[in-house]
Amino acid sequence: MHGVLLVDKPSGWTSFDVVNYVRKIVAVEEGKKPKNCKVGHTGTLDPLATGLLVLLVGKDYTRRAGELSKHDKTYEVTMKLGETSTTGDDEGEKTPVDSHIPDETEIKAALQKFLGEIMQTPPAYSAIKINGQKAYELARKGREVVLEPRPVTIYNIRQATYQYPEVTFICDVSSGTYIRSLVQDVGEALATGAYMSALRRTRVGDYPLEKALQIEGLSAEILKSHLLER
Repeated sequence: MHGVLLVDKPSGWTSFDVVNYVRKIVAVEEGKKPKNCKVGHTGTLDPLATGLLVLLVGKDYTRRAGELSKHDKTYEVTMKLGETSTTGDDEGEKTPVDSHIPDETEIKAALQKFLGEIMQTPPAYSAIKINGQKAYELARKGREVVLEPRPVTIYNIRQATYQYPEVTFICDVSSGTYIRSLVQDVGEALATGAYMSALRRTRVGDYPLEKALQIEGLSAEILKSHLLER
């Protein structure tokens, strides 16, 4: 089996959990041990996030991971105002910042500030490597994590809705954009603090979430019939 497989990742699963699950199905179908089957992905989703995970099945595809990874993406985002989180999402320790309740005009103005190419500092709890170690591993050990800002592009922020303390919106962003960092930056612009309370990825490049498979009930036959070639 080889090709691109689109999966709708459930909340609570890591991206590796999904890869491992699919690898076991491929292994049984091909009569191999899982460690001898090549399955990878083109970009992680946080465990609490849901949505489109693009898997690569077979050696011919996993060796092209770099080529197939640099795609623009679309996300449905929910952010909570008034607090920050150590991880930038709902998993971290929360710290109240300010009880000010912004109006819709302030919300829209803050979101608009981040359109276009911006310099963004990735979150400490990320998979970026520092001297060979993942940043989140260092952060969990209480080590100071210093990451340099990098250019990313926020193409569009749309369909924003607001009912304090939650703001929801859809954004189209370049590869390498961290939505947790975007939310934290918006919270700083509002002077209220904010963290990402929910995230769903709905597009990766030309791949839409609508064509993704559910993990529940996934079989070798279904998997084979939904592999895409690229």
